[in-house]
Amino acid sequence: MSLPVPEQTLTVDEYLQMVEDGVFSEDARIELIHGEIVEMSPIGDRHIASLIAGVRVFARLLPRVDLSPQSPLRVRGFKSLPQPDLVLVRPRKDYRLHPLGASDVVLLVEIADSSLAYDRDVKMPLYAGDGIPEFWLVDLNSETIFVYRRPSLGGYQEIREYRRGSWISPQAFPDERFLVDDLLG
Repeated sequence: MSLPVPEQTLTVDEYLQMVEDGVFSEDARIELIHGEIVEMSPIGDRHIASLIAGVRVFARLLPRVDLSPQSPLRVRGFKSLPQPDLVLVRPRKDYRLHPLGASDVVLLVEIADSSLAYDRDVKMPLYAGDGIPEFWLVDLNSETIFVYRRPSLGGYQEIREYRRGSWISPQAFPDERFLVDDLLG
């Protein structure tokens, strides 16, 4: 009689040790999700254009926020270290001593062309479950920005759609308005 072998997953610390030990190449497009190493989708030209546009647009909010593009974000309790496309965080000087976590986040942005379902169905619940107050999912295919607010363990309680020609404001900065077109690139 054989016994089932329990599935082995990594902790964030084990994963980070592997990164530090050089197990992965420097340009590896991977992230840790639910204890598993996941290969991220390649970034195409539209994705890059939208990311650059987002950095340009959100730079208006400096120094009220710091911009963290494509950096790991610690998500408590989920054995996950996702790498969102762009995170707006409360400014501080000690990022090296205290890595980015959900409590730092003002707004998190994922840009999707081929990764829409993954970003919405896998990553979004991680962000909501850790209390990230606002999540924008930029869907390049439908040219829509989905805005998620009011996080809970079950997901975000408020979802709105914004299309080309519409104005959009971050919840933390309602006085700042951005044209959706400018974020789509």
